[in-house]
Amino acid sequence: MSNKSFIVPHDFSEVADCALNHAITTAKVVGAKIFVLHVVSKNKEIAEAETRLKAITDSHGSKGVELTPKVRVGTIFEDIGDFAAEHHAELIFMGTHGASGWQHIAGSHALKVITHSTVPFVIVQQTKVGENGYDDIVVPLDLHRETKQKLAIVASMAKFFKSRVHVITPNETDEFLKNKVTANILFSKRFFEERGIEMTATLAPSSGFDKEVVRLAVEKDADLIAIMNQNKSNYLGAFGSNYEQYMITNDALIPTLVVNPIETPYGSSVLFS
Repeated sequence: MSNKSFIVPHDFSEVADCALNHAITTAKVVGAKIFVLHVVSKNKEIAEAETRLKAITDSHGSKGVELTPKVRVGTIFEDIGDFAAEHHAELIFMGTHGASGWQHIAGSHALKVITHSTVPFVIVQQTKVGENGYDDIVVPLDLHRETKQKLAIVASMAKFFKSRVHVITPNETDEFLKNKVTANILFSKRFFEERGIEMTATLAPSSGFDKEVVRLAVEKDADLIAIMNQNKSNYLGAFGSNYEQYMITNDALIPTLVVNPIETPYGSSVLFS
């Protein structure tokens, strides 16, 4: 996270302000600047959007973080990811809620925006982050080979915030899958121990695993759940096609870090590239 910048898509809603709160808290710790982005559909909407966006950034200007308002003509589904790529952003903090329509980024819309971008997202509902940031992070590990990719960014955030990491894996009955689960747990322990990060490991029933993840997050009073955006059916056990949607709109309102898989020549894992 050198020369760090974050993106906060803002649609002038309260939940977008919550996302900005998360971004500012994180930016203070890691020394990042923040671009606050609003996307309009027509040129004639630019002037009003710029005025409203500047009022938002000015109101947060005393918090010690550089905030830059930006208005862009396009669609949220393409231009948020494109803008983040152009500015080499490390993270996108985005609010989501149940409203429909493009002006309000609902859960299904949020997943489309996430899938379009290679930049990791922190998806926020109505929960602000505490002064200490992310004290506890829950990390579900499935059996996809890409699932370990999120460990790198989780470790980076955990180092900055001195977070505790709670890994949860499905308790498979098949012997082959059980061995893969055990290997993933051992890998995670070694990975976080080498970086001086406290970690716990939990086995949970593979049936209803998504609910078990949220249950553990509530139990640990977690500030963040970290998942991969597989966005497809899973034949390896725990995660179903609706998993990502369930997690980013979880009833406990816990923010979700969503990482898109990156193809590499080394087992599709950035940890080995």
